[in-house]
Amino acid sequence: MSPLLEGIILGFTLAVFFGFGPALFALLQTTIHRGFLSGLLLAIGIFLSDLVLVGLCLVGAIQIINKPENNLAFGIISGIILIIFGVVSYTRKVEFSKEKKIKNKNKPWPITYVLKGFFMNIANPFVWLFWMGVVVAMTTQFEGEKYSVFVFFSAALITVLSTDILKCFASYKIKKFLTQKIVQRINHIAGIGLVLFGIFLISRALIAF
Repeated sequence: MSPLLEGIILGFTLAVFFGFGPALFALLQTTIHRGFLSGLLLAIGIFLSDLVLVGLCLVGAIQIINKPENNLAFGIISGIILIIFGVVSYTRKVEFSKEKKIKNKNKPWPITYVLKGFFMNIANPFVWLFWMGVVVAMTTQFEGEKYSVFVFFSAALITVLSTDILKCFASYKIKKFLTQKIVQRINHIAGIGLVLFGIFLISRALIAF
């Protein structure tokens, strides 16, 4: 099987079977609440964080970050970031205009969504472990052949980005069928999910320590 096809398969697998983390909650909520462009920018931020992690794994720098003595601090910081995002999501008020459009009183700068996607995804240690495992496995499989490794990870990352964009598009399309109450409930579910995941990361780090 070619590196290109293997990368595409990995990308779809990651998107379908491992894509139900905090980043997905944020992706769908942002698209519904702020529009397709905002969701797209968030997806780009997630893509950039995956790209950085793969790069770190390939150069071996992740070994420094992943030292046992750093696990506690990393787990607590990651958990706090997710809890903050969760509280903001839960407390966000939703108002519809007469045309049934969600009002955005204080719309953030576009770069805000990119940074949110980047830090939310990179704060998830499971994403680190996933890419670290894939990099080790595939580098071994391709015997360190740089071209094959490049094609594989390029295909995987672009596939993940493409599926995230499709999720944004689908969310944008169903947006007109949503009521203010439903959107508010989505905010609550997303917020609770992020907070619980953040608490889990902190607890896991403390227990491991």
